[in-house]
Amino acid sequence: MEARKFAVGDRVRLRLDSHIVESPADVYTISRALPFMANVWQYRVKRVGDGQERAVNEQQLTNAASQTSAQWPTAASRPSRR
Repeated sequence: MEARKFAVGDRVRLRLDSHIVESPADVYTISRALPFMANVWQYRVKRVGDGQERAVNEQQLTNAASQTSAQWPTAASRPSRR
């Protein structure tokens, strides 16, 4: 079993394609560490902007401090949804 990458209170971003494209500014805070399931650590995260909470696995998260605006897609670089 690997050690956790994140701790309660860490600020993270979701690495889900829909969230990256739709709202790259979303930042979440780890609110609770959940059990190790299906060989992956689980976390409860809370969005800083509106308080929405969700459960995610460690593979869906990246450290918010390590992200720069150049790494997030802009409107010009997004593929057309036609």
